[in-house]
Amino acid sequence: MPINNRIAGFHEDMTAWRRDLHEHPELGFEEHRTSGIVAEKLRAFGCDEVITGIAGTGVVGVIRGSAAGPGIGLRADMDALPIEEVSGVAHASRNPGRMHACGHDGHTTMLLGAARYLAETRNFAGTVYVFFQPAEEGGGGGEVMVKEGLFDRFPCERVFGLHNWPGAPAGTFVWRDGPMMAATAKLFATIRGTGSHGAMPHEGNDPIVIAAQIVTALQSVVARNVEPMQAGVITIGAIAGGDTFNVIPDTVTLRGTARWFKPEVGDLLEKKYLAIVEGVAAAFGGTAEAVFERGYPATVNETASTRLAIHAAATVSGEAKVQEMPVPTMGGEDFSYMLNACPGNYIFLGSGKGANDPALHNARYDFNDEVLPVGASYFATLVEQLLPRR
Repeated sequence: MPINNRIAGFHEDMTAWRRDLHEHPELGFEEHRTSGIVAEKLRAFGCDEVITGIAGTGVVGVIRGSAAGPGIGLRADMDALPIEEVSGVAHASRNPGRMHACGHDGHTTMLLGAARYLAETRNFAGTVYVFFQPAEEGGGGGEVMVKEGLFDRFPCERVFGLHNWPGAPAGTFVWRDGPMMAATAKLFATIRGTGSHGAMPHEGNDPIVIAAQIVTALQSVVARNVEPMQAGVITIGAIAGGDTFNVIPDTVTLRGTARWFKPEVGDLLEKKYLAIVEGVAAAFGGTAEAVFERGYPATVNETASTRLAIHAAATVSGEAKVQEMPVPTMGGEDFSYMLNACPGNYIFLGSGKGANDPALHNARYDFNDEVLPVGASYFATLVEQLLPRR
């Protein structure tokens, strides 16, 4: 079975929903308009219950099938990014400094499309919970929902999510068993020396030189401490210090990120990061305060759920368009909190239009509306295959 015919029939409606959401992006935990629209549509579709206020702006819709049975969860994220849009599309962001640069407008729309179909047809035995999550982009809305008792209130045997992937052709699916996306951490450091005239560096202790040595030394952590067959990343993405050309400042700050899959690798990265920052600063006569702030855990797919996801994807797009991802990505995703609490799967839906498509988090990015019925059909197919009527 290809794209569901009923869902294909309201492709135009979904496109309008998606473009409206794109025009009105909201940051994490601020998705008041977005969540209001989601709740309004779920009620209009005839969902049995619509619960708001979970994790602040989160929404859950409850759809009961034609007979009793187990429950499964379907999740979409709703938040935008703090980016000024330059896509030039007619439906570009109206909110300065905010845009849907990661396709969460599309994710929300695809799950709304699936909810509309499932509420109309009820062609399953059990209960479907549609989770509309706030604050994926760094806010950890998934963790907040889980901590507020998401799976206690809405018991699921499995939970599923998807993310659009412009690096793959539109309508294809990219899957992986086990680790799919990395665990994350934010790195912060303040290096303190003694300021002086730039022409008289011997009268001070240059924290810029200390910071340069720290950045260089950190490159040895993954190269020389992480076992070569494992994966890890330490990147310093921002250095700030000084205001003019001839003054050595008192302080320099560093910011960066770390990524890993296995917990022991994360522990090693943290230990080495703290030791190098503080130790190098001390060796050069300065001081340093270092922080390794852990973020999302690794996104790890459960094997049985992955097989179910592959089957549903192949049903919608055909086996030739369902491909295994050869290696996981170092990107992070807070669906990991849901997968840590409930077995499930996270899959990528190809949304590429051509070789020069803007990447995710790019100011020129716009979700490909052609894949809206594909993603909605995937969610609906999962439900009908996992919860068949008896």
